[in-house]
Amino acid sequence: MATQDNMPELEVLFELADLFKVFGDSTRLRILYTLFDGEHSVGEISATLNMEQSTISHQLRVLRTNKLVKVRREGKQIYYSLDDDHVKKVIEMGLDHVLE
Repeated sequence: MATQDNMPELEVLFELADLFKVFGDSTRLRILYTLFDGEHSVGEISATLNMEQSTISHQLRVLRTNKLVKVRREGKQIYYSLDDDHVKKVIEMGLDHVLE
């Protein structure tokens, strides 16, 4: 019989479920993949993905709210990068699972 001794609190599980929902959007995944090689501006990301800057900005806001990307300002220019290596690892693990 399964035990619940190691199960996180319900609130933590809700937060985890919300995090996985963020990964459930292909545009956000494409943005995150673009950031694998370092920081980029909204313009660079939109050019790479051939998408409107407003769409990229909206999705970056979601990613930032969920602590998956971070921001660096240089003058008027804003650059986005992955928040930490965990973001890349989660995506890579998910991809490994899908490709099995």
